[in-house]
Amino acid sequence: MKTRPSYYSWRHKAGVYALKLAAWAVLFFLILPVLIVIPLSFNAEPFFSFTRGMMQLDPNAYSLEWYRSILDSPKWLLAIRNSFFIGLCATLIATTLGTLAAVGLANANMPFRRAITALLLAPMIVPLIIVAAGMFFFYARFDLVGSFTGIIIAHAALGIPFVIITVTATLSGFDRSLYQAGLSLGASPLKVFSSVVVPVIRPGVISGALFAFATSFDEIVLVLFLAGPEQVTIPRQMYSGLREQINPSILAIASLLILMSIALLGALELLQRRGEKVRAQGNGA
Repeated sequence: MKTRPSYYSWRHKAGVYALKLAAWAVLFFLILPVLIVIPLSFNAEPFFSFTRGMMQLDPNAYSLEWYRSILDSPKWLLAIRNSFFIGLCATLIATTLGTLAAVGLANANMPFRRAITALLLAPMIVPLIIVAAGMFFFYARFDLVGSFTGIIIAHAALGIPFVIITVTATLSGFDRSLYQAGLSLGASPLKVFSSVVVPVIRPGVISGALFAFATSFDEIVLVLFLAGPEQVTIPRQMYSGLREQINPSILAIASLLILMSIALLGALELLQRRGEKVRAQGNGA
């Protein structure tokens, strides 16, 4: 049997290294503008650029002043409190409704399944400005504009598609005969669902909840249309700060949001690995 010359293997290795180098270069190009915000947030001067002292690594050129200004500002504290309150409430609603919808849509015998799926996933496809305008005119009839209830419902509607997608992906490898076996042994449907289905879909549910929370926490278009003076969130406060008075405290809150996003991505990665491990154990059993 003839073997290829060694230069073929060198060409393959060179291609692999070139592909990795290009991938890392693209990643670095995309993430550098985001990461550069973090060192700028420690600038002792009220500038949005690196000073000479920062370039020379002078300790006096760095400060936590802008982080302290966030804690001392009633506006920022109100925005942080509102963002967490709206995000947690919207996540709870989106996770509950999205999980139930995904379980129902996983049944192949469900009538109009494709039409219902398209309708539920519409908030991800329709431009957000159209969704916001439609919700504004709809909410105006029920006096929900300028209320926490209206914003929470709107954010929950945006988070439901993410929960449906993640839970449906988890249910794709679920053996429905296990559910039928539980019913045949005399357990109630609720008992079988909590004991058999929930452990399997738990990673997908938590992943969808994290996506829903991140979507709500970062959303600004709906807030601009539906929120009143009391419903100021972090993105809206940042937007107002950039328009009215540029303050480096925006860089500090942006750095905190970046760190939170990294933490959420790390949690999602752990959940995905756990989900793959659970599915592998189920297939092995």
